[in-house]
Amino acid sequence: MQRTLCVAPMMGCTDRHCRFLFRQLSPNALLYSEMLTSSALIHGDTDRLLEHAGDEPAVLQLGGSNPGELARAAKLVEQAGYQEVNLNCGCPSDRVQQGGIGACLMGEPALVAECFRAMSEAVSIPVTIKSRIGIDDQDNYEFFRDFVLHIHDAGCRHFQVHARKAVLSGLSPKENREIPPLRYDYVRQIQQEFPDTEFVLNGGIATIEQVSELLQEFPGVMLGRAPYSNPYLLAELETHIFKTELVDRYVALSHYRSYMVEQEAKGVHIKHMAKHLLGLFTGLPGARAFRRHLSTHMFQEDATVSVIDDAVAFIRPLSEVS
Repeated sequence: MQRTLCVAPMMGCTDRHCRFLFRQLSPNALLYSEMLTSSALIHGDTDRLLEHAGDEPAVLQLGGSNPGELARAAKLVEQAGYQEVNLNCGCPSDRVQQGGIGACLMGEPALVAECFRAMSEAVSIPVTIKSRIGIDDQDNYEFFRDFVLHIHDAGCRHFQVHARKAVLSGLSPKENREIPPLRYDYVRQIQQEFPDTEFVLNGGIATIEQVSELLQEFPGVMLGRAPYSNPYLLAELETHIFKTELVDRYVALSHYRSYMVEQEAKGVHIKHMAKHLLGLFTGLPGARAFRRHLSTHMFQEDATVSVIDDAVAFIRPLSEVS
């Protein structure tokens, strides 16, 4: 599994439609789903929740703290054709905390190790852990190292680390992505102490220049909000890292449009797919008008894929701009 370039799991963003679009822009990026709780997966509409196609290689991220339940959920993820299953130990939202999952689990490393062991014994695909570097006032390096050590002892060799601590009360999820200081030095140190383990760096990475520098030190990087707000950044990163031919925006959009037509015929409303396109033309003349038209019309009850066609008409190629 290649984890050089990863797109982070983002609630409300990285659903199956978003991942299909991102795959048109980057053949090699590893794409992560939104977090799905193990209980919702087992007791809910399993087929609908796991539905995906054309986004591989893709990772399903689970939220949970019950080893047996997580093992059952992981098996369902594998059967649905995902290439990896990831356990969320980093989300600080109040709703997630109430379930005793997400970043709270960093305070219970023995339980996380037990969860990892149960999941990895249930499936043949990789099981990975996404975490922060600490929680609240438990933010020294020793705390982080102890967390990793427990799970490493259970057999885990792949971590994705958002290099900030999580503040479990007083900060919103958005503030938790921005206010706690980045500590890349923690991740540098941990990978020196565990040379047999892969640590993918996440947090504050937004440019090609940053990615270039960080890939000299780390085996992989994970970006979230930057490629979501400007999806074409993913295509540029693909070309920069993997030396592939740069995908044309309009070609990627054409493939996504065909996908939208197929999904529309299955009863999916256009708004669920069009929202991921809002930033596709970032930086081009007419991008603001494109976003305005799309965001104004895609929520209408009778909206169709023609909303996309009308919005694209606002984009002027740079060659036409004097």
